[in-house]
Amino acid sequence: MDRTTILHAVDSVYESELEFLAELVRHPSTRGQEQSAQDFVATDLSDRGFDVDRWEIDVNDISNLPGFSPVIGNYEDAVNVVGSLRSRTRSGRSLILNSHIDVVPTGPLDMWNRPPFDPYIDGDWMYGRGAGDMKAGLASNLFAIEALKHLGLRPAADVFFQSVVEEECTGNGALACLHRGYRADAAFIPEPFAEKLVSSQVGVIWFQVHLRGLPTHVAYAGSGANAIEAAIPLFEALHRLERQLNAMECRHHDYVDHSHALNLNIGKIEGGDWASSVPAWCVVDARIGVFPGHSLEDVRRMIEETVFDAARNHPSLARSPPEIFYNGFAAEGYSFKDDKSAAAHAALATLDRAHSHVAGKPLEHEAITATTDARFFGLYADMPALVYGPRADAVHGFNERVDLASVRRVTQTTALFIADWCGLEKV
Repeated sequence: MDRTTILHAVDSVYESELEFLAELVRHPSTRGQEQSAQDFVATDLSDRGFDVDRWEIDVNDISNLPGFSPVIGNYEDAVNVVGSLRSRTRSGRSLILNSHIDVVPTGPLDMWNRPPFDPYIDGDWMYGRGAGDMKAGLASNLFAIEALKHLGLRPAADVFFQSVVEEECTGNGALACLHRGYRADAAFIPEPFAEKLVSSQVGVIWFQVHLRGLPTHVAYAGSGANAIEAAIPLFEALHRLERQLNAMECRHHDYVDHSHALNLNIGKIEGGDWASSVPAWCVVDARIGVFPGHSLEDVRRMIEETVFDAARNHPSLARSPPEIFYNGFAAEGYSFKDDKSAAAHAALATLDRAHSHVAGKPLEHEAITATTDARFFGLYADMPALVYGPRADAVHGFNERVDLASVRRVTQTTALFIADWCGLEKV
Protein backbone atom coordinates (compact mmCIF):
# COMPACT_ATOMS: atom_id res chain seq x y z
CA MET A 1 0.00 0.00 0.00
CA ASP A 2 1.34 3.40 -0.99
CA ARG A 3 2.21 5.52 2.05
CA THR A 4 0.64 8.66 0.63
CA THR A 5 -2.68 6.84 0.26
CA ILE A 6 -2.57 5.97 3.97
CA LEU A 7 -1.84 9.58 4.91
CA HIS A 8 -4.81 10.74 2.87
CA ALA A 9 -6.98 8.13 4.57
CA VAL A 10 -6.07 9.65 7.95
CA ASP A 11 -7.12 13.04 6.60
CA SER A 12 -10.46 11.52 5.54
CA VAL A 13 -11.28 10.40 9.11
CA TYR A 14 -9.67 13.36 10.88
CA GLU A 15 -12.87 15.32 11.59
CA SER A 16 -14.41 12.20 13.12
CA GLU A 17 -11.27 11.81 15.22
CA LEU A 18 -11.67 15.32 16.62
CA GLU A 19 -15.34 14.67 17.43
CA PHE A 20 -14.39 11.44 19.19
CA LEU A 21 -11.64 13.19 21.17
CA ALA A 22 -13.95 16.00 22.26
CA GLU A 23 -16.58 13.52 23.43
CA LEU A 24 -13.95 11.57 25.36
CA VAL A 25 -12.70 14.74 27.10
CA ARG A 26 -16.29 15.47 28.24
CA HIS A 27 -16.12 12.39 30.47
CA PRO A 28 -14.49 13.51 33.76
CA SER A 29 -12.40 10.36 34.20
CA THR A 30 -10.45 11.22 37.32
CA ARG A 31 -9.33 8.33 39.52
CA GLY A 32 -12.35 6.24 40.53
CA GLN A 33 -14.63 8.02 38.06
CA GLU A 34 -13.48 6.41 34.81
CA GLN A 35 -16.54 4.22 34.26
CA SER A 36 -18.51 6.47 31.91
CA ALA A 37 -15.46 7.08 29.72
CA GLN A 38 -14.72 3.37 29.63
CA ASP A 39 -18.34 2.63 28.72
CA PHE A 40 -18.02 5.10 25.86
CA VAL A 41 -14.78 3.49 24.65
CA ALA A 42 -16.14 -0.05 24.96
CA THR A 43 -19.28 0.78 23.01
CA ASP A 44 -17.32 2.58 20.31
CA LEU A 45 -14.86 -0.30 19.93
CA SER A 46 -17.70 -2.80 19.67
CA ASP A 47 -19.42 -0.68 17.01
CA ARG A 48 -16.17 -0.63 15.03
CA GLY A 49 -15.83 -4.41 15.01
CA PHE A 50 -13.45 -5.04 17.92
CA ASP A 51 -14.00 -7.95 20.28
CA VAL A 52 -14.37 -6.09 23.59
CA ASP A 53 -13.12 -7.29 26.96
CA ARG A 54 -14.31 -5.07 29.83
CA TRP A 55 -13.48 -6.11 33.38
CA GLU A 56 -13.00 -4.81 36.91
CA ILE A 57 -9.49 -5.12 38.28
CA ASP A 58 -9.15 -7.46 41.23
CA VAL A 59 -6.19 -6.39 43.36
CA ASN A 60 -5.78 -9.93 44.66
CA ASP A 61 -4.99 -11.09 41.12
CA ILE A 62 -2.04 -8.74 40.67
CA SER A 63 -0.73 -7.85 44.14
CA ASN A 64 2.07 -10.44 44.00
CA LEU A 65 3.22 -9.59 40.47
CA PRO A 66 6.43 -7.67 39.67
CA GLY A 67 5.62 -4.02 39.11
CA PHE A 68 2.58 -3.89 41.41
CA SER A 69 2.13 -0.63 43.31
CA PRO A 70 0.29 -0.32 46.65
CA VAL A 71 -3.27 0.76 45.94
CA ILE A 72 -4.86 4.01 47.02
CA GLY A 73 -8.46 3.91 48.19
CA ASN A 74 -11.21 1.67 46.94
CA TYR A 75 -10.70 -0.41 43.78
CA GLU A 76 -14.38 -1.06 43.15
CA ASP A 77 -15.26 -0.13 39.58
CA ALA A 78 -11.64 0.17 38.46
CA VAL A 79 -12.44 -0.85 34.90
CA ASN A 80 -10.11 -1.79 32.05
CA VAL A 81 -11.20 -2.10 28.42
CA VAL A 82 -9.37 -4.02 25.70
CA GLY A 83 -10.57 -4.29 22.11
CA SER A 84 -9.05 -7.11 20.05
CA LEU A 85 -8.73 -7.19 16.27
CA ARG A 86 -7.85 -10.74 15.32
CA SER A 87 -6.12 -11.20 11.99
CA ARG A 88 -7.17 -13.95 9.60
CA THR A 89 -3.70 -14.42 8.13
CA ARG A 90 -1.44 -13.54 11.08
CA SER A 91 1.33 -12.94 8.60
CA GLY A 92 2.70 -9.86 10.37
CA ARG A 93 3.86 -8.89 13.85
CA SER A 94 1.32 -8.39 16.63
CA LEU A 95 0.90 -5.11 18.48
CA ILE A 96 -0.51 -3.62 21.66
CA LEU A 97 -1.87 -0.09 21.30
CA ASN A 98 -1.93 1.13 24.88
CA SER A 99 -3.37 4.32 26.36
CA HIS A 100 -4.75 5.39 29.72
CA ILE A 101 -8.19 6.85 30.31
CA ASP A 102 -7.60 8.29 33.79
CA VAL A 103 -6.77 11.97 34.22
CA VAL A 104 -5.41 13.95 37.15
CA PRO A 105 -7.63 16.24 39.28
CA THR A 106 -8.47 19.67 37.89
CA GLY A 107 -7.54 21.85 40.85
CA PRO A 108 -9.58 25.02 41.52
CA LEU A 109 -12.10 25.45 38.72
CA ASP A 110 -11.94 29.24 38.85
CA MET A 111 -8.32 29.04 37.69
CA TRP A 112 -9.36 27.56 34.34
CA ASN A 113 -10.39 29.82 31.48
CA ARG A 114 -13.32 27.51 30.82
CA PRO A 115 -14.66 24.39 32.58
CA PRO A 116 -12.00 21.66 32.27
CA PHE A 117 -14.39 19.01 30.94
CA ASP A 118 -15.96 21.32 28.38
CA PRO A 119 -13.52 20.85 25.48
CA TYR A 120 -13.12 23.59 22.93
CA ILE A 121 -10.87 24.38 19.98
CA ASP A 122 -9.03 27.69 19.74
CA GLY A 123 -6.78 27.96 16.71
CA ASP A 124 -4.84 24.73 16.38
CA TRP A 125 -5.35 23.62 19.99
CA MET A 126 -8.01 21.59 21.77
CA TYR A 127 -8.38 22.52 25.44
CA GLY A 128 -9.61 20.36 28.31
CA ARG A 129 -8.40 18.15 31.11
CA GLY A 130 -7.01 14.97 29.57
CA ALA A 131 -7.01 16.34 26.02
CA GLY A 132 -3.23 15.97 25.98
CA ASP A 133 -2.62 13.42 28.71
CA MET A 134 -3.58 11.24 27.06
CA LYS A 135 -6.95 11.08 25.36
CA ALA A 136 -5.52 12.47 22.13
CA GLY A 137 -3.19 9.48 22.09
CA LEU A 138 -6.08 7.10 22.62
CA ALA A 139 -7.88 8.74 19.69
CA SER A 140 -4.81 8.56 17.44
CA ASN A 141 -4.43 4.83 18.17
CA LEU A 142 -8.06 4.21 17.25
CA PHE A 143 -8.20 6.38 14.15
CA ALA A 144 -4.97 5.00 12.75
CA ILE A 145 -6.85 1.69 12.60
CA GLU A 146 -9.94 3.49 11.29
CA ALA A 147 -7.94 5.10 8.47
CA LEU A 148 -6.76 1.68 7.31
CA LYS A 149 -10.33 0.42 7.54
CA HIS A 150 -11.38 3.37 5.36
CA LEU A 151 -9.15 1.83 2.66
CA GLY A 152 -10.71 -1.61 3.10
CA LEU A 153 -7.64 -2.85 5.02
CA ARG A 154 -6.81 -4.09 8.49
CA PRO A 155 -3.66 -5.26 10.29
CA ALA A 156 -2.34 -8.66 9.19
CA ALA A 157 -1.55 -9.54 12.82
CA ASP A 158 -3.46 -9.43 16.08
CA VAL A 159 -3.84 -5.94 17.53
CA PHE A 160 -4.97 -5.26 21.10
CA PHE A 161 -6.33 -1.79 21.77
CA GLN A 162 -6.00 -1.06 25.51
CA SER A 163 -7.77 1.68 27.48
CA VAL A 164 -6.50 1.33 31.03
CA VAL A 165 -6.98 3.02 34.38
CA GLU A 166 -4.49 3.82 37.15
CA GLU A 167 -1.63 5.11 35.00
CA GLU A 168 -1.47 8.38 36.91
CA CYS A 169 -0.99 6.79 40.34
CA THR A 170 0.10 3.12 40.13
CA GLY A 171 0.12 1.66 36.63
CA ASN A 172 -1.84 -1.31 37.91
CA GLY A 173 -4.25 -1.08 34.98
CA ALA A 174 -1.51 -1.99 32.49
CA LEU A 175 -0.27 -4.68 34.88
CA ALA A 176 -3.79 -6.16 34.98
CA CYS A 177 -3.74 -6.41 31.17
CA LEU A 178 -0.53 -8.44 31.35
CA HIS A 179 -2.06 -10.68 33.99
CA ARG A 180 -5.09 -11.20 31.75
CA GLY A 181 -2.80 -12.60 29.09
CA TYR A 182 -2.43 -9.79 26.57
CA ARG A 183 0.93 -10.13 24.85
CA ALA A 184 2.30 -8.95 21.51
CA ASP A 185 5.54 -8.47 19.61
CA ALA A 186 5.65 -4.79 20.62
CA ALA A 187 3.67 -2.14 22.48
CA PHE A 188 2.97 1.40 21.26
CA ILE A 189 2.01 4.14 23.76
CA PRO A 190 1.22 7.66 22.40
CA GLU A 191 1.96 9.70 25.51
CA PRO A 192 2.30 13.45 24.75
CA PHE A 193 6.03 13.93 24.29
CA ALA A 194 6.04 16.13 21.19
CA GLU A 195 6.60 13.48 18.51
CA LYS A 196 9.82 12.25 20.08
CA LEU A 197 10.62 8.69 21.05
CA VAL A 198 11.03 8.28 24.81
CA SER A 199 14.43 6.62 25.03
CA SER A 200 14.31 6.28 28.84
CA GLN A 201 11.98 7.13 31.68
CA VAL A 202 12.59 7.47 35.39
CA GLY A 203 10.94 5.40 38.05
CA VAL A 204 8.74 6.94 40.73
CA ILE A 205 8.16 6.28 44.42
CA TRP A 206 5.24 7.80 46.30
CA PHE A 207 5.47 7.87 50.08
CA GLN A 208 3.77 9.38 53.11
CA VAL A 209 5.39 10.70 56.26
CA HIS A 210 3.17 10.69 59.36
CA LEU A 211 4.16 13.05 62.17
CA ARG A 212 2.85 13.38 65.70
CA GLY A 213 2.97 16.49 67.86
CA LEU A 214 1.77 17.42 71.34
CA PRO A 215 -1.50 19.39 71.31
CA THR A 216 -2.14 22.26 73.64
CA HIS A 217 -4.00 25.57 73.62
CA VAL A 218 -2.18 28.08 71.47
CA ALA A 219 -1.86 30.36 74.53
CA TYR A 220 0.64 27.81 75.88
CA ALA A 221 2.20 26.86 72.55
CA GLY A 222 5.67 26.64 74.05
CA SER A 223 4.62 23.62 76.08
CA GLY A 224 3.34 21.73 73.02
CA ALA A 225 4.90 20.36 69.83
CA ASN A 226 3.67 21.54 66.43
CA ALA A 227 3.48 18.54 64.08
CA ILE A 228 3.10 20.70 60.97
CA GLU A 229 6.14 22.86 61.69
CA ALA A 230 8.14 19.73 62.50
CA ALA A 231 7.80 18.70 58.83
CA ILE A 232 9.88 21.66 57.60
CA PRO A 233 13.35 20.29 58.51
CA LEU A 234 12.33 16.96 56.95
CA PHE A 235 11.66 18.75 53.64
CA GLU A 236 15.13 20.24 53.77
CA ALA A 237 16.67 16.81 54.44
CA LEU A 238 14.74 15.18 51.59
CA HIS A 239 15.92 17.87 49.19
CA ARG A 240 19.50 17.05 50.20
CA LEU A 241 18.75 13.43 49.30
CA GLU A 242 17.36 14.65 45.98
CA ARG A 243 20.66 16.37 45.22
CA GLN A 244 22.56 13.25 46.20
CA LEU A 245 20.50 11.03 43.87
CA ASN A 246 21.09 13.46 40.98
CA ALA A 247 24.87 13.45 41.41
CA MET A 248 26.79 12.62 38.24
CA GLU A 249 28.10 9.33 39.63
CA CYS A 250 24.53 8.16 40.28
CA ARG A 251 23.07 8.95 36.85
CA HIS A 252 21.93 6.43 34.27
CA HIS A 253 23.93 6.88 31.05
CA ASP A 254 20.92 8.29 29.17
CA TYR A 255 20.71 11.12 31.72
CA VAL A 256 24.32 12.30 31.86
CA ASP A 257 23.29 15.67 30.41
CA HIS A 258 20.38 16.07 32.86
CA SER A 259 21.61 17.97 35.89
CA HIS A 260 18.32 17.42 37.73
CA ALA A 261 16.43 14.46 36.23
CA LEU A 262 15.12 13.17 39.56
CA ASN A 263 12.62 15.47 41.20
CA LEU A 264 11.30 15.45 44.73
CA ASN A 265 7.82 16.87 45.06
CA ILE A 266 6.13 17.63 48.36
CA GLY A 267 2.73 17.20 46.79
CA LYS A 268 0.26 17.33 49.65
CA ILE A 269 0.20 18.19 53.34
CA GLU A 270 -2.59 17.80 55.87
CA GLY A 271 -2.56 18.42 59.60
CA GLY A 272 -4.11 19.86 62.66
CA ASP A 273 -7.70 20.21 63.80
CA TRP A 274 -8.18 23.76 65.07
CA ALA A 275 -6.61 27.16 64.42
CA SER A 276 -6.18 27.79 68.16
CA SER A 277 -4.73 24.38 68.97
CA VAL A 278 -1.13 23.34 68.43
CA PRO A 279 -1.49 20.61 65.76
CA ALA A 280 -1.10 17.08 67.02
CA TRP A 281 -0.69 15.44 63.63
CA CYS A 282 0.58 16.01 60.12
CA VAL A 283 0.64 13.80 57.01
CA VAL A 284 2.92 14.66 54.09
CA ASP A 285 2.55 13.03 50.65
CA ALA A 286 5.70 13.12 48.52
CA ARG A 287 7.10 11.79 45.25
CA ILE A 288 10.69 11.17 44.21
CA GLY A 289 12.21 9.91 40.97
CA VAL A 290 14.49 6.89 40.46
CA PHE A 291 16.93 6.25 37.60
CA PRO A 292 16.54 3.14 35.41
CA GLY A 293 18.47 0.25 36.90
CA HIS A 294 18.33 1.59 40.44
CA SER A 295 16.69 -0.59 43.07
CA LEU A 296 13.47 0.73 44.57
CA GLU A 297 14.39 -0.95 47.83
CA ASP A 298 17.68 0.93 47.96
CA VAL A 299 15.94 4.27 47.39
CA ARG A 300 13.29 3.47 50.02
CA ARG A 301 16.09 2.72 52.48
CA MET A 302 17.69 6.08 51.67
CA ILE A 303 14.37 7.88 52.18
CA GLU A 304 13.92 6.23 55.56
CA GLU A 305 17.48 6.95 56.69
CA THR A 306 17.09 10.58 55.61
CA VAL A 307 13.82 11.10 57.46
CA PHE A 308 14.85 9.30 60.63
CA ASP A 309 18.26 10.99 60.80
CA ALA A 310 16.60 14.41 60.50
CA ALA A 311 14.03 13.45 63.13
CA ARG A 312 16.71 12.51 65.65
CA ASN A 313 17.94 16.10 65.54
CA HIS A 314 14.49 17.57 66.16
CA PRO A 315 13.34 18.06 69.79
CA SER A 316 9.82 16.65 69.44
CA LEU A 317 10.40 14.14 66.62
CA ALA A 318 13.26 12.59 68.56
CA ARG A 319 10.70 11.65 71.22
CA SER A 320 8.02 10.65 68.71
CA PRO A 321 9.69 9.43 65.50
CA PRO A 322 7.90 9.78 62.14
CA GLU A 323 6.30 6.82 60.39
CA ILE A 324 6.73 6.20 56.66
CA PHE A 325 4.14 4.49 54.48
CA TYR A 326 4.26 3.65 50.79
CA ASN A 327 1.11 4.08 48.71
CA GLY A 328 0.77 4.56 44.99
CA PHE A 329 3.69 4.47 42.61
CA ALA A 330 6.38 1.86 43.18
CA ALA A 331 7.60 2.21 39.61
CA GLU A 332 10.99 1.14 38.34
CA GLY A 333 12.74 3.17 35.69
CA TYR A 334 12.79 1.77 32.15
CA SER A 335 15.17 2.43 29.28
CA PHE A 336 14.12 1.46 25.78
CA LYS A 337 17.62 2.47 24.77
CA ASP A 338 19.02 -0.40 26.85
CA ASP A 339 16.90 -2.99 25.00
CA LYS A 340 19.34 -4.51 22.50
CA SER A 341 16.94 -7.18 21.25
CA ALA A 342 16.18 -7.72 17.58
CA ALA A 343 12.53 -6.89 18.28
CA ALA A 344 13.42 -3.50 19.79
CA HIS A 345 15.75 -2.71 16.90
CA ALA A 346 13.05 -3.61 14.37
CA ALA A 347 10.34 -1.64 16.20
CA LEU A 348 12.54 1.45 16.38
CA ALA A 349 13.46 1.23 12.69
CA THR A 350 9.78 0.87 11.78
CA LEU A 351 8.78 3.92 13.80
CA ASP A 352 11.70 5.92 12.46
CA ARG A 353 10.61 5.22 8.87
CA ALA A 354 7.02 6.18 9.61
CA HIS A 355 7.90 9.36 11.50
CA SER A 356 10.47 10.47 8.92
CA HIS A 357 7.96 10.09 6.10
CA VAL A 358 5.35 12.20 7.91
CA ALA A 359 7.59 14.79 9.58
CA GLY A 360 10.26 15.01 6.90
CA LYS A 361 13.06 14.58 9.43
CA PRO A 362 14.58 11.73 11.48
CA LEU A 363 12.99 10.65 14.73
CA GLU A 364 14.40 12.43 17.78
CA HIS A 365 14.93 10.61 21.08
CA GLU A 366 14.43 12.02 24.58
CA ALA A 367 15.05 10.71 28.07
CA ILE A 368 12.12 11.98 30.15
CA THR A 369 11.87 12.82 33.85
CA ALA A 370 8.45 11.19 34.29
CA THR A 371 7.17 7.62 34.10
CA THR A 372 4.74 5.83 31.78
CA ASP A 373 3.19 2.38 31.53
CA ALA A 374 5.97 1.36 29.13
CA ARG A 375 7.87 -0.20 32.02
CA PHE A 376 5.39 -3.05 32.36
CA PHE A 377 5.88 -4.22 28.80
CA GLY A 378 9.62 -3.61 28.69
CA LEU A 379 10.61 -4.92 32.13
CA TYR A 380 8.07 -7.65 32.87
CA ALA A 381 6.89 -8.97 29.49
CA ASP A 382 10.04 -8.94 27.33
CA MET A 383 8.25 -6.62 24.90
CA PRO A 384 9.77 -3.45 23.39
CA ALA A 385 7.60 -0.48 24.34
CA LEU A 386 7.62 2.56 22.08
CA VAL A 387 6.41 5.82 23.69
CA TYR A 388 5.65 8.39 21.00
CA GLY A 389 2.77 10.87 20.94
CA PRO A 390 1.58 14.39 20.14
CA ARG A 391 2.66 17.75 21.48
CA ALA A 392 0.67 19.00 24.46
CA ASP A 393 0.90 21.94 26.82
CA ALA A 394 -0.02 22.50 30.50
CA VAL A 395 -0.26 18.77 31.15
CA HIS A 396 -1.42 18.31 34.78
CA GLY A 397 -1.93 22.09 34.88
CA PHE A 398 -4.63 24.65 34.16
CA ASN A 399 -5.91 25.03 30.59
CA GLU A 400 -4.36 21.77 29.41
CA ARG A 401 -4.30 21.61 25.63
CA VAL A 402 -3.12 19.45 22.73
CA ASP A 403 -1.75 20.55 19.36
CA LEU A 404 -4.22 19.24 16.78
CA ALA A 405 -1.76 19.43 13.87
CA SER A 406 0.51 17.22 15.94
CA VAL A 407 -2.37 14.83 16.64
CA ARG A 408 -2.93 14.51 12.89
CA ARG A 409 0.76 13.78 12.26
CA VAL A 410 0.92 11.23 15.07
CA THR A 411 -2.19 9.48 13.71
CA GLN A 412 -0.56 9.35 10.27
CA THR A 413 2.69 8.04 11.74
CA THR A 414 0.82 5.43 13.75
CA ALA A 415 -1.10 4.25 10.68
CA LEU A 416 2.15 3.89 8.72
CA PHE A 417 3.77 2.12 11.66
CA ILE A 418 0.89 -0.38 11.89
CA ALA A 419 0.95 -0.99 8.13
CA ASP A 420 4.69 -1.70 8.23
CA TRP A 421 4.89 -3.55 11.54
CA CYS A 422 1.76 -5.67 11.29
CA GLY A 423 1.35 -5.83 7.53
CA LEU A 424 -2.07 -5.44 5.95
CA GLU A 425 -4.89 -7.70 4.83
CA LYS A 426 -8.25 -6.96 3.30
CA VAL A 427 -11.18 -6.35 5.62
